[in-house]
Amino acid sequence: MLARMLFQSWRYGLKRKFLAIVTIFLAAGLISALLAVSIDIGDKMAKELKSYGANILVEPASSAVLPDDVSGRSSLATQDFLDEKELPNVKDIFWRNNIVGFAPLLSAQVKANEANGAEKDVSILGTFFDHNIPVPDEEDYHTGQKIISPYWQVEGEWVDDATDDFGEQIPALLGAQLAKQQQWKIGDVITLSYQAEESASPQHMTTLVKGIVKTGGTEEQQLILPLSAVQNLLGLDGKVQAIKVSALTVPENDLSRKARANVDGLAAEEYDRWYCTAYVSSISHQLEEAISGAIVRPIWQVAASEGVVIEKIQLLLAVVTLAALIAAAMGIASLMTTTIIERSKEIGLMKALGAYQWQIVLLFYCEAIISGLIGGILGCVAGWGLARFIGATLFGAPLSFAWVVIPCVLVISVLIAVIGAWFPAHRIARLYPIEVLYGRQ
Repeated sequence: MLARMLFQSWRYGLKRKFLAIVTIFLAAGLISALLAVSIDIGDKMAKELKSYGANILVEPASSAVLPDDVSGRSSLATQDFLDEKELPNVKDIFWRNNIVGFAPLLSAQVKANEANGAEKDVSILGTFFDHNIPVPDEEDYHTGQKIISPYWQVEGEWVDDATDDFGEQIPALLGAQLAKQQQWKIGDVITLSYQAEESASPQHMTTLVKGIVKTGGTEEQQLILPLSAVQNLLGLDGKVQAIKVSALTVPENDLSRKARANVDGLAAEEYDRWYCTAYVSSISHQLEEAISGAIVRPIWQVAASEGVVIEKIQLLLAVVTLAALIAAAMGIASLMTTTIIERSKEIGLMKALGAYQWQIVLLFYCEAIISGLIGGILGCVAGWGLARFIGATLFGAPLSFAWVVIPCVLVISVLIAVIGAWFPAHRIARLYPIEVLYGRQ
């Protein structure tokens, strides 16, 4: 009997049912797209925010206090170094797949000999630009500033340091401020010399400026060269002063802040949860375990900004989703109220023939559930397409649509329909048949 009444209701009230389905469809489409975006937005935004640069700095353990960027102004003889052989260990931690890239740093003050014979003090920086490095289980792995510092603006050409075969003239990038001060330009050949001790003979190297770089940092005051070339000039083969690491991380919370304050104070369960979560502090801790003689510090200006931005975006998505839910429920309630009032005589006749209140309410709930399921299924399809469009537009790659979104959206769609039908259905079902039939409701 219920099935027959449902069939008749849909047969003769298809236009109203269609309006209800469209209302749920629009809400479900928006909700499914926002859920898909919120699930994948963390990783996508974390990758986008890597344009801020590296968020972890690895230094020798004996370096109690150093500037954020290695300036090279202190004497090399008084400094401790990290072993270049330790570099592959950066990719040998639990969160190895979250390591976007890294770049070693080695800097010093040297003499630049100009064509007229004049000498000038110049700060040089040795690093990786896009260097091949052997990493376990990863063939053809390459890393460097080109990967971890996408904000570098290079006029001219990047240095090609895939291998260490450069010939007689070492390619270099020239900092924009240094180029302006010294009146150097792309294509200039600069001879560098360095004398470690007064009794030692100076080492010489010829460089060719391949490009001028703007970074907004101290690199603009330096001549940036391949690491191996700087190591040869300084007589520091296999040594680096620091390593900048760019890692994908999750926003900080109470647990990560507690670990920052005192890792040893964590309970065993808290420690396991912290260690197995991609907090910047836990990744730094694992790097410190992997690299001997190193102290690892997060660059909090970058790490904190990433977490704040992602949290605010997720909060915005939650607010928009809630607004869509409320708007859809109000629309369904209004539509169902109109529909039920128009069918008041039908309801009065049902009650006069002996129908119970729960049977009448069940009829409207079943109609609402069917409308919710149809609208929810169509909304999931539309939401999947909208999520792909958002991903392609904002991130240049479609967002992945998690299958867990489908049951969530279907449940939400049915709840919207049932909640919207609850008040008018109960209100009309409580009236007496004579009131309904004579239009006194």
